[in-house]
Amino acid sequence: MKIAVFALGILFGFALTRVGASEYDMIHNMFTGRDLTLAGVMVVAIIVGLLGMRFLGLLGNRTIAGQAIRISRKPLTRVGLFGAALFGAGWGLSGACPGTVLAQVGSGRTLGLFTMLGMLLGTYIYALWMQRVS
Repeated sequence: MKIAVFALGILFGFALTRVGASEYDMIHNMFTGRDLTLAGVMVVAIIVGLLGMRFLGLLGNRTIAGQAIRISRKPLTRVGLFGAALFGAGWGLSGACPGTVLAQVGSGRTLGLFTMLGMLLGTYIYALWMQRVS
């Protein structure tokens, strides 16, 4: 099973690279409205995800092994809104989100490596901050 998931991850990274999602210029052009091809790819991905979630619901929200999957709503908070704004700013500046940064690193782009390190550092700082707050 782990090999299948790994293979699907490689296939996903290949697909991201093929549609241009790991190209800084493609991301920049999407955010500036010059080329909305990538936005269209994301809309298709959202629709596929929605259909997959509906199908999962029809199966009783269970994994292939039969384990229950718990899907819960997250409350809208100031911390969440701040995180979303920070995520968007980082995506716009670096041209990468968590999925595409792995495709960038996998295809040998140096920018992707720095972006990934920044994401890991930001996640670590967030975890430390949440420990202090709670």
